[in-house]
Amino acid sequence: MTRSNSRTLNILILAMTAAASPFISLVSRAQNTPAHQSEATIPQLEKDIPDQMKSHAVPGASIALIRNGKTTWLQAFGTKNIKTNDPLTTDTTFEAASLSKPVFCYGVLKLVDQGKLQLDAPLTTYLPKPYTPDPRLDKITARLVLSHRTGFPNWRNDDALPIYFTPGTRFSYSGEGYIYLQKVVEQITGKPLNDYMTEAVFTPLKMTSTSYVWRPSFDAVTATGHDENGAPTDKWKPNEAGAASTLNTTAKDYALFVEAILNKKGLKPSTFREMETPQIALDPTCRICIKQEPKQLSQNLFWGLGWGIQREDGNEYLWHWGDNGSFKAFVMLNPKAKSAIVLFANSSNGLALAEPIVNEAMATNSPAFAWLK
Repeated sequence: MTRSNSRTLNILILAMTAAASPFISLVSRAQNTPAHQSEATIPQLEKDIPDQMKSHAVPGASIALIRNGKTTWLQAFGTKNIKTNDPLTTDTTFEAASLSKPVFCYGVLKLVDQGKLQLDAPLTTYLPKPYTPDPRLDKITARLVLSHRTGFPNWRNDDALPIYFTPGTRFSYSGEGYIYLQKVVEQITGKPLNDYMTEAVFTPLKMTSTSYVWRPSFDAVTATGHDENGAPTDKWKPNEAGAASTLNTTAKDYALFVEAILNKKGLKPSTFREMETPQIALDPTCRICIKQEPKQLSQNLFWGLGWGIQREDGNEYLWHWGDNGSFKAFVMLNPKAKSAIVLFANSSNGLALAEPIVNEAMATNSPAFAWLK
């Protein structure tokens, strides 16, 4: 048997084992759940998730469902590491990847509520020296960073940080923008980002297993990422916080954050309205559009402050995805119904798993997945 065939066989055996083994779950019966998101969804997900994991060669996943603003189902499937076969539990931590961004946005908006940061003030007014020499930097505000309209690339190739188009004129996804705003937050608060976020967000929401920097305690509970062929990858243990991508957390903790959004907790009502208001329509053919004008704009996909926004059949959904290579994640909220799903997977194939599961749990056919592809 070749090494490739052996690896494939191991993946299939793992997925079959995950499907047959007892599930780890936490279920509390919610009342008055919308009919399209009823408790019948849970047994169907219990059946479908292992099948989808097997189909897409995903070793492990952790999922939380939120109904009526409360986590009603928390479950872990599969293994943390295909080599050790240690089972995933609801205490397993994952790289949240870009799901770091909505959490950071929430922390930024707390500063807005406190009058320490203005959404539409040039960020240059908060830092002692220019972040990059391009004079268009004076046009960049917190609003433009949170809605990905800075003109920055997603990530720079070298020490220079270019601005590719006039800030505010169109959407182009940028992690660099979030790092720039992180520097502003650290300047305003006088604290490293993780210290501020722990004080302002993690502690109040009781997110005890969440951090933008690596903790030694994560070593015993972390999931290992796997590439598209199922091979374990080296673990990234960030010792510096990055607002765009370094968050480590659990589905349980992240659901606590989502509950805060659904229940309008921790921010002024007017600030929540700002967050959920579309700032710009998305080009359905382009996510990182730094060097070309958008050809068309979507009628149902937008970006707000920190969140993607999807409009469908009278409902408005907030969503975001995470992609750190061998870790994938997805979150979707229906603020009107106060329902949501959080999904973390320790595989490069995780978004292929997320698409059918998120659509099933949220009774939608989200165009966000086509946009991501």
